[in-house]
Amino acid sequence: MKKVLLTITALTTALMLSSCTTSDKDMKEKMSKILQENPKILTEAIEKNPAEFITALQNAAKNAQESMGKKREEEEKKQLEESFSKPLVAEIRADEAIRGPKDAPITLVEYSDFECPFCSRGNETVEALMKKYDGKIRFIYKHLPLSFHEQAMISAQYFEAIRLQDSSKAFAFHDEVFKNQAKLKEGTKFLDSAAKKVGADMTKLKKDLHSDAVKNRIAADVAEAGKFGMSGTPGFLINGVPVRGAYPADYFVSLIEELQKRGLVKI
Repeated sequence: MKKVLLTITALTTALMLSSCTTSDKDMKEKMSKILQENPKILTEAIEKNPAEFITALQNAAKNAQESMGKKREEEEKKQLEESFSKPLVAEIRADEAIRGPKDAPITLVEYSDFECPFCSRGNETVEALMKKYDGKIRFIYKHLPLSFHEQAMISAQYFEAIRLQDSSKAFAFHDEVFKNQAKLKEGTKFLDSAAKKVGADMTKLKKDLHSDAVKNRIAADVAEAGKFGMSGTPGFLINGVPVRGAYPADYFVSLIEELQKRGLVKI
């Protein structure tokens, strides 16, 4: 074993002394070549000291994980900083269904899927924020139905068909679905029941359900979500600052407070 270690040490020393300008890349290439030509140098060291090798490997993995975590954290901070200076601008259409004052200083946009369990959790966050900032926040619900949720698209179509009748009824339907999300497995039976409960005109709903107006509306939301890099649900914009995932209300509050500190929102 001593012979093996001495050999590795000698090789490393030789490489280090080969040039005072040897780069890390050159070092790796030379070491890689040596190990490829003499693989027994490494395998013998591992076989003779398996416990030490495993410990070293675990430490290396831990260090790599910590390094990647720090890098990811730094990247997230950078992206967040950029979003404050260059907020994402969602389209707010003239006939948009809006909950809260239309001129509210805080705008919360959600890209959601009625069947997604995380969106149900996200809806709880929305409710908490609407309560905390009552009269100072407006909420816009947009669609991002995921293909592997069988009832997601049809649920979105029901929402939009009802919105064509009355925005408040559409939001009442939205609440009813998230409150009884497990019943979505019943399909249109449950959706019809929820639509009737909120007072929708069922004849008009059935006429509009598969219309181009409804389908194009949902497609526009999906395209916008994709443009903003939101592939999963829920995704949010809080005054243009993206939040990807079902974060708790406190996280949104911290973002709103940061927006206030920067003078980007006045409440």
